[in-house]
This record gives sequence, structure tokens and C-alpha cells, in this order.
Amino acid sequence: MLQACLNGARSPREHHHLPVHPEQLAAAAASCVAAGATELHLHPKHPDGTDSVDPHVLAAALLAVRAAAPGVAVGVTTGAWTAPDPRDRVAAIRGWTVLPDRASVNWHEPGADDIARALLERGIAVEAGLRSGTDGPAHFRDSPARGEVLRILAEVTDPTARGAATSARAHLDQIGPTSTPVLLHGEAAGAWPVLALAVREGHEVRIGLQDTLQLPDGDITPDNAALVTAALALIAQR
Repeated sequence: MLQACLNGARSPREHHHLPVHPEQLAAAAASCVAAGATELHLHPKHPDGTDSVDPHVLAAALLAVRAAAPGVAVGVTTGAWTAPDPRDRVAAIRGWTVLPDRASVNWHEPGADDIARALLERGIAVEAGLRSGTDGPAHFRDSPARGEVLRILAEVTDPTARGAATSARAHLDQIGPTSTPVLLHGEAAGAWPVLALAVREGHEVRIGLQDTLQLPDGDITPDNAALVTAALALIAQR
């Protein structure tokens, strides 16, 4: 499984091909799937590039992406920056008219259990975001939803090529043994060594402009599809 994470909480000022509008997300999704991605994760955005869980914004993004990449599972964010009060995010989820296949929930953020429950009640699978350097893993261990999530998103925040793999190993140790599938991913220059570690240890992987703007050689990637192609080349070498 290779998930393409198309944009993240980035601004379009950070990369000239960061997809924001529905038609841009659709084009990025189609090119990533053509390159070999098997799942998609995206952040629906207002026209100014800020992330949103608004039902209208989400519906427009999902409809466009599904038309461009039919049959491919699509996930979205429910991060606190989309609406600081978790009650507003729960209300938005209950108002969604077009449903994603899955949604990520960050367990270091307040209200994670309520947001996960709202998603599960609507039949949306939950990806449990456990961010390194936070109390997310501890909160998740005590969560009533821990046995109901699709997978754990083990997020490594060390952005360095030299230290990220070591940080990832420590983060996995903090999460502890689990029968739940783990998608291990890094960020910035650390994305590639973390991806390599994930492949070696049999974890699920992802890549995209959300996680890094760089190809393995350090060059700036032209787009998401080039990152997917590079990731599959790395996987093939293992």
C-alpha cells in the first residue's frame, strides 16, 4: 500500500504544484494513481489555501477526486487547525453530504475520541494520528476507539535525513506492540529515511507534498506524482 498525501496543511506559496482547488486535487490524484499510488489523502481547502472540514468544501473536493480516480480510497484530515473547537468539527462531520472513505484524527489534540466516534457513526474509517514528541500515543492507549481504527498513522517529526530513522524507531517503541496496521511516515528530509525504515519493517507507507517537497536526492520535486514514482523505485530496491 502506497498512500499519496497530496497537499497537507501547506500554503500554495510553498510549492507551485500544491493542489488547492478541486480541479487541481483531481489532476494530482489522477497522476498519482497513474504513477502507482493505491490510496489518497488530502486536505480540502478554501480558495485561499486554508484547510477546511466545511461540508461544501469537502464535497467539492471529494466529487472531483473520485471522478478523476474512481475506485481509489480517499481520506481527509480532521486536524484542529480546520476548526479549533472540536465540537465544531463534530458538527461538520455530522453535516457532511459526501463522505470520505476514511479520515485522520490526531490523538494529541483535544476531542479526539469525540471526533473519532462521530466518524465511526457515519461509517467512515479512522486513521489514528500519533505524532512523535506528543502525548498522542498515551491518549490513544486509553481511547475507547483504539480497537476500532483502520490504522495508526505514526508521524515522525524529526525533519533531518540523518536523525529521522532513529527518531522513527523510538516513536514506534513509544507506541508499543500493536495488532493494528501502522503507516509510518516522516517529513521534510526525514521523509525518505523513514519511508525506507517502514519498508524494511513491513509497515504501510505514504509520500506526497504534505510530507516533503524533496526527492531522495534533495532536489525539489516537480509534483506529487514524481514523489510517488521515487517512492516506488525505493520500495522496489528493498
